[in-house]
Amino acid sequence: MVLGILAHVDAGKTTLSEAMLYTTGQIRTLGRVDHQDAYLDTDEQERKRGITIFSKQARLKDWTLLDTPGHVDFSAEMERTLQVLDYAILVISGTDGVQGHTRTLWRLLRHYEIPTFIFVNKMDLPGADRAFVQTQLKKELSDGCVDFTQSQEAEGELTDAFYEEIAVCGEDFLDEYMHNGEIAIDHIAEGITQRLVFPCFYGSALRLEGIETFLTGLSRYMRKPDYGSDFAARVYKIGRDVRGARLTYLKVTGGKLRVKERISYDGLEEKVDQIRLYSGDKYETTEELAAGEVCAVTGLTATYPGQGLGAEQATSAPLLEPVLNYQIRLPQDVNPVEMMGKLKLLEEEDPQLHILWNEQLQEIHVQMMGQVQIEVLTQLIKERFGVVVAFGQGNIVYKETIAKPVEGIGHFEPLRHYAEVHLLLEPAEPGSGIQVSSVCSEDVLDLNWQRLIATHVTEREHPGVLTGSVLTDVKVTILTGRAHTKHTEGGDFRQATYRAIRQGLKSTRSVLLEPMYAFSLEVPQETVGRAMTDLKQRCGMFDSPQFVSGSHGDMAVLTGKVPVSTMQDYSAEVAAYTSGKGHLTLELAGYDVCHNSEEVIASIGYDSEADTANPTGSVFCAHGAGFLVPWDEVDRYMHLERVIDSNQYTLAAGNGRTYDMTGAAYSAGEADSLTGIKRRGSWEKSVSNMSSLELDKELADVYAREFGMSREDMEEQERRKWSQKKPDKLKAPTVKHDKKGNPIYPAKGPQERMLVVDGYNIIFAWKDLNELSRVNIASARDRLKDILLNYQGYEGCRLVVVFDAYKVKDNAGKKEFYDGRRKRQGAGNPSGDIGIEVVYTRTDETADAYIERLVHDEKGHYHISVATNDGLVQLTVMSQGALRMSAENLREEIARAGQKG
Repeated sequence: MVLGILAHVDAGKTTLSEAMLYTTGQIRTLGRVDHQDAYLDTDEQERKRGITIFSKQARLKDWTLLDTPGHVDFSAEMERTLQVLDYAILVISGTDGVQGHTRTLWRLLRHYEIPTFIFVNKMDLPGADRAFVQTQLKKELSDGCVDFTQSQEAEGELTDAFYEEIAVCGEDFLDEYMHNGEIAIDHIAEGITQRLVFPCFYGSALRLEGIETFLTGLSRYMRKPDYGSDFAARVYKIGRDVRGARLTYLKVTGGKLRVKERISYDGLEEKVDQIRLYSGDKYETTEELAAGEVCAVTGLTATYPGQGLGAEQATSAPLLEPVLNYQIRLPQDVNPVEMMGKLKLLEEEDPQLHILWNEQLQEIHVQMMGQVQIEVLTQLIKERFGVVVAFGQGNIVYKETIAKPVEGIGHFEPLRHYAEVHLLLEPAEPGSGIQVSSVCSEDVLDLNWQRLIATHVTEREHPGVLTGSVLTDVKVTILTGRAHTKHTEGGDFRQATYRAIRQGLKSTRSVLLEPMYAFSLEVPQETVGRAMTDLKQRCGMFDSPQFVSGSHGDMAVLTGKVPVSTMQDYSAEVAAYTSGKGHLTLELAGYDVCHNSEEVIASIGYDSEADTANPTGSVFCAHGAGFLVPWDEVDRYMHLERVIDSNQYTLAAGNGRTYDMTGAAYSAGEADSLTGIKRRGSWEKSVSNMSSLELDKELADVYAREFGMSREDMEEQERRKWSQKKPDKLKAPTVKHDKKGNPIYPAKGPQERMLVVDGYNIIFAWKDLNELSRVNIASARDRLKDILLNYQGYEGCRLVVVFDAYKVKDNAGKKEFYDGRRKRQGAGNPSGDIGIEVVYTRTDETADAYIERLVHDEKGHYHISVATNDGLVQLTVMSQGALRMSAENLREEIARAGQKG
C-alpha cells in the first residue's frame, strides 16, 4: 500500500517520516532536518533550506511512504503525488493547529477521495493543547475526526467513549453500537476508507512519543484495495537520476508490470528497460511488480504526470495552479532557442511551470507559485545547465471566459483541403475549465470527424481575445460540420476548430478573470477598522468580523476573498500596524471577474488581429486559390447555415433549448437558467464617486445586463413575488429628479419618514469616524449613534441603525432603543421618546440582508430612505421603492437639519 505524508510547512512532516522509519528499523540512526541529515532530504537544496522540495519514497513494513513538499510554493509537486495514494497522513502542529495551507490540503484530499489519518505533532512543546486542537479539527475539518490515541485502556480493550464517538459518524455505526454495544474493527476500517472517520493520533515525532501507537493504528485500520487483472498504471512524476537517465515514477493499479514489457501510449510503443524500487536516494531493481506498488522505470520517453497507462484513465486538470508569470532573463551569450529546449526538460518534471516562448516580446516566460520556488529553480538551472539566469518582476496569470452563448464558425479551405466547423460556446460554472460535447447527427458529420474536433478543442490551451490569456469555464458543443470525401485531412479540422473558437470569442462579450485568495485576517479588536478599510481598498469581499479572545487579548477575525494582485506584501503591513499581533492566512481560491479589467487590458496591449499564430478569420477557396476572410465576414462565405438563429439563439440541433439575446435559456416553455457567469462585477468599487444621475444610469445598465429587464420591470416582479394574487401588468410611473439628481417619488398620504442606516458602512465612509474606528470601533459606533440621535431629534422620523453581527459567534442578535442616556432591550419606541433603534444582527446575518428584509416589511407603512455606500444594497432597496442616500448625502442632510434647527 502507498501512504502519503502531507503537512503545512514546519509542522514536522519530515521528522515524522524519520521517526516512522527509525521505529520500524528501516534506518539505524535518527536524522534531523536542522542537522541536515534527514533520510528523505536527499537534495542539497533541501538540506540547506530545511524544507522538502521534491517528493521522495521510502519502504517500511509492507508499505511505501511518499514524503511530499509542505511549502506552498511546491504544492504542485504535492498534488501530483496525491493521485497514487491509498491513504494519507496529514500532520498538524500541536502549537499552531489548523493553518491556511492545512485547509488547502484537506480540500485536495476530499477532491481526490483519499482516506486520511491525522497525526498532531509537537505535543511536547509549551502551548500544545490537545483538547483545543481536537475541537478545532472537528470544527474546521470534519466531525468525523476522532481521537484514537486514548481509545484503548491498559489491557487494550476499546472504551465505550470511543465507540460512542465513532457511532455518531454514521447511521450504520450507530445501529451496530446500539445492537451489539461495540463496533467491529473491520467496520471502523471500512468507515475510514469511505472517509466517514478520520483517526487522530497525538505525539512528538522528535522525541518518538506516540509513534508506536500511531504505527499500530495504521496496521490495524488500513486495508489493501482490490485491483483488476489487466495492466494499468498511473504516472505521477518525471525525474532524472544522477547520470541524466529519464525516470518515470508510477503506481501499478492493475495486473503486473514486467521488465522488457512493451507499453503502448499516445501512439507510441516503448519497452520498459528497468524497474527501480527507491528508498531515499538508493534503489533496488526487480523483474516484476504487482498492483498497488510504486516504482521508477526507465525506457519511456514521452510520459507525463497524471497520464494513465494501460487500462488506467488520465486524471483531470490539477486544482492548484501558479498565479504569477515571470520572464526568464538569460545571459547575452546564451542562445534562447537552445535554452528553451533545456528548460522544456524541467517542464517535463513540473508541467505547472508552463515554460513558453513569447513571440511578440521575444522572451521566455514561466509560471511560478512564489519566491522560494524562483530561488530553487535558479539554482537548479545553474546545476543542470551551467547557466545563471535572473527573473523579471512577477505578473498575474489572468484567464478569460465569455458572458453570453455564441455560435463560432471556422472554415479551412486552401487548395485541396476542406473542413468547416460550427461550435456553440456557452459560459460554464467557475472552475469547470473547458468541456466539450456534441449534438451533431452522424448523418451530417461522421463520428470520427466529431471525435477529432473534440480532441482539438481539448488538446491545447486556447488564448482569449482580450489579453491572450487562457480561455476557461466554457462549454463547447459541436453543432454541425462538413468534410470533403477526397480533400479533407485531420489537420484541416484542427485549423477549422481553432478558428471557430476564435471567431466565436470575437463575436461575443469576453470577461477577464483574475486569481483570488481566500483569506483569514486576525487582528487586535482596536485595529479592525483599519483592517476592514485596507481590505475594501484592495477590493476584498468579507463577512462581518468575529470577535474572539486569544493570547494577544481581544481579537477580531475577518474572512473572505480578495484579488491576488492587491495583496502583495500585505502580511508585512499587518505585522507593522498590529505590532506583530496580527496574523494573515492566504490560500488560492480560484478565479473571479477582474476588479480592474480595463486597466489590465490596456497595460497588456494584446491585439487579437495581430496574433498570426491564432487567427480569428477563416480560409476559403475560389478560382483555385485560397483567400483569408475576416472573422466578421465569415457569415457571407460559410457553406453551412447557422444552427442558432441570430435573433433568438434557437438551437435547430434539437437539444430542447432556446436562447434569447440576453443569454437566458428556456426549456419546454418555462425558464431554465442558462449556466452563466456568476461572479461579482467590478463596477461596485467606483459607485461612491458617481453622481446620483450617473449611478441611476449605471444601475439601470446592471438591471438590463444581469436580469434582462429594466428597474421598473424588476419592481413589478418584486410586487408579484410578494402578493397573493397575480396582478395586471403595472405601468411604471415617470420618476422626476431633483437638482442633485435624486429621484422624487409622489407623496403617499400621511405616511411617516423612516431612515435606515448601514452602520459600519457609514463609519468607514466618514473620515473622522474611520480614524476613530482604528483606535476603538466601539467609540466609533457610539459617536455615530449620538450623531443620528441628534438628527432624529430635529427631524422626528423613525431611525434604525444596523450593525453586522456585533458580539461573538453563536449569538442570536440584539435590538436596543438608544436615547443618549440609556438603552432598553427590544426594538421600537412604545413611549414615544426621542431615540433611535439599534440592531446588531445575529451570527451569519449581514446588515445588508437585514436592511433588505426591513425595507420589504415596512415599505407599505413608511417613506423609507436607506443610507449606505454599498451599490448592491442601493440597487435592491430601490427595486422595492425605497430612496437611496449615500454616506456623503447623509452627512449633508444632517448638517442641513442642524442649520434648520
